[in-house]
Amino acid sequence: MKTWIIFLASLMALNASASDAITDNSLEVQTVTQFDGIPWGISILNDQEAIVTVKKGSAYKVNLSTGKKQALTGLPEVDNRGQGGLLDVAKSPEFKEQGWLYFTYSKPTDEGAKTTLARAKLSGNKLTAWHDLLVTDSATSESKHYGGRIAFDDKGHVFFSVGDRGVRDNAQDLTNHGGSVIRLNLDGSVPANNPFVTHANIRNEIWSYGHRNPQGLFYDTDTETLWSNEHGPRGGDEINLIRPGANYGWPIVSYGKEYWGPISVGEGNTKDGIDNPAKVFIPSIAPSSLIRYKGMLFSNWNGDFLSTALALRHLNKIRIDKNGETTETRYLQHLDERLRSMAQDSTGILYLGTDSGKLLKISLAVVIEVKKAG
Repeated sequence: MKTWIIFLASLMALNASASDAITDNSLEVQTVTQFDGIPWGISILNDQEAIVTVKKGSAYKVNLSTGKKQALTGLPEVDNRGQGGLLDVAKSPEFKEQGWLYFTYSKPTDEGAKTTLARAKLSGNKLTAWHDLLVTDSATSESKHYGGRIAFDDKGHVFFSVGDRGVRDNAQDLTNHGGSVIRLNLDGSVPANNPFVTHANIRNEIWSYGHRNPQGLFYDTDTETLWSNEHGPRGGDEINLIRPGANYGWPIVSYGKEYWGPISVGEGNTKDGIDNPAKVFIPSIAPSSLIRYKGMLFSNWNGDFLSTALALRHLNKIRIDKNGETTETRYLQHLDERLRSMAQDSTGILYLGTDSGKLLKISLAVVIEVKKAG
């Protein structure tokens, strides 16, 4: 008898060409733990621990090896009606030195819920020194389109997204924060070189505008570029390269249709003075988080964008060529899960949160092939 044991995970991790053929069969999916609620945000503290926010207002420190989770104390009251609640969590670039975690949430106020950026220090399982850095001017009577994703550059700034809050005109009205990407210093102050900082009638925190509901935000430190994905209406989800001061068109231009009929939204797909998307999804996939993959595990994915998808329930991979052409691949459709949140550890392993409450670990499968002589 001859036995050959082939560990494809090791081979693929070391050989970039092997990952050309990554399929669903190549991916190993493990459930790390189960939450009572939607795990909306994931921040990897190290390769053993993560902080996970749950939409209805709780957060946990999770052991990624054992699945053991410990509830955090010190969280604020949230308005979790509709699409609101405790949203994203992100580890500060200065986390090792100062212990800051950044959060977004829908803050209940007399005017209505407002997308809010806050930070707090993690001490054991306690959040201390909680401070709202910016309570945005975004209250409406609607309970949708909060945005809420967080990203950091390597220059001392934090970005976060704010949806149009269900009022389309907000996205073109720069006297409020609706439909924008915000940039602040890490302490919450406004950077002196923000694009509208000298305009008395424009919210100085705004970095870009014309967004409907940005649900993914990623800063690529290698290229010093900021990227987002966002929900269009019926069709017309987008991936955008975010530039300072740029207008992304909503609701003046859109690739989507009205929900009530096959009528285009706005004045068409493009217009002078409005930035075009790098990728459009028709039909909508409902993207919910975004990273640009960098790692050895799925080595041929390096530089590709990964979006989790809610409506079409898959992990979406987009490669953008130098000429702007895109190639799309879809994974994990067989899970039939609304994929909400995503993070990557230092080894390249992915962690995904599902609307059914699961935290999933995505790695390469170990395939054992046994052959018998004669």
